[in-house]
Amino acid sequence: MTLYNHFPSKEELVLAYLMRQDEQWREWFERNVNKRGSTPIEKLLAVFDVLGEWFVEPNFNGCAFIKTASEYAEHSHPYYEAAQQYKTYMRDFLGTLVKEAGAAKPDALTNGLYLLVEGAITIAMLQTDPHSAQHARETAQLLIEQLA
Repeated sequence: MTLYNHFPSKEELVLAYLMRQDEQWREWFERNVNKRGSTPIEKLLAVFDVLGEWFVEPNFNGCAFIKTASEYAEHSHPYYEAAQQYKTYMRDFLGTLVKEAGAAKPDALTNGLYLLVEGAITIAMLQTDPHSAQHARETAQLLIEQLA
């Protein structure tokens, strides 16, 4: 009952959880990416190193936003919108680093890296492959060499 004193509905409670999860994860993710790289290219590759750390954490059970969006596929649902905002953040984060790197084909590189990130997360979640981040990093290195 105490929860409902703070949240008028279950939907509001879940949304608050998602927003807090988003805030905490972003802070952790950016801090660790920035610790590992000093140049934009180093940071782009560090994205995959940080994901790899996340995947081997004992409490890793996938991306709450992917799971939420799959349960609430109606695009106007607040949970779906929260998931979409989170995913937009990741693409924008990568895009900023790509632009800072002065990539010759920034859209192609951003899109490719974003697909690698999302693929690595999904594979780690569904196939319990903690090495998916390393595989994605190797492919990211090739993309960067070609498009940066």
